[in-house]
Amino acid sequence: MTKQTWGSILALSLLLTGCNGTTEEEKVKAEKPTEETKKHDHNHTKLSETQKQIYAGYFKDEQVKSRKLSDWAGDWQSVYPYLLDGTLDEVFTYKAKKDNSMTAEAYKKYYKKGYKTSIEHIKIKGNQVTFTEKGKEATGTYKEDGYEILTYEKGNRGVRYIFKLVEKDSNLPTYIQFSDHSISPTASSHYHIYLGNNRANLLKEVTNWPTFYPSSMNGHTIAHEMIAH
Repeated sequence: MTKQTWGSILALSLLLTGCNGTTEEEKVKAEKPTEETKKHDHNHTKLSETQKQIYAGYFKDEQVKSRKLSDWAGDWQSVYPYLLDGTLDEVFTYKAKKDNSMTAEAYKKYYKKGYKTSIEHIKIKGNQVTFTEKGKEATGTYKEDGYEILTYEKGNRGVRYIFKLVEKDSNLPTYIQFSDHSISPTASSHYHIYLGNNRANLLKEVTNWPTFYPSSMNGHTIAHEMIAH
């Protein structure tokens, strides 16, 4: 696994309106209920005002609770390929219309840097994490290593939940840091991840934030789900 692979993630979400061109195969895949999509749908129920504030990054320290790796259990895919193949172009068009301080092309360039990763899939089961990069898998055992509360330039905050590799392996990142807008135990519907060998340095990384959604979802479905945030 390359050093470049162990990029980082700042908690960010995208917005999108309807998209066209979905194939019948994609429709079937999107409509077929799976445990992962059920979990995803559950997490998109109507948010309370408190939950909206937390999601936006405004909360008190005492609201933050420890979380287990099981909160991110599942089979996950990177959204980076969907940016590269144009599936997410409507995202950037929508954002440019909503906030004209940047063009759609500028938004795409920004997110291209943020989403960039050579990791294609991540599978999490128990305390085992399997990374797939260029078709090759590498699996390691990770344990809880606390969390860190970060304050961003705009004044909002985020929480990084950290897990450390039990047995050192040059093919695996020593640290995993998750950010998914939640600050207490809950099953994640998508997440942003930071990977690397230096815990402190990862906390400083804010320009590259690979994002992962359930592998059971196709690109168009992922784009539509992003609007829920």
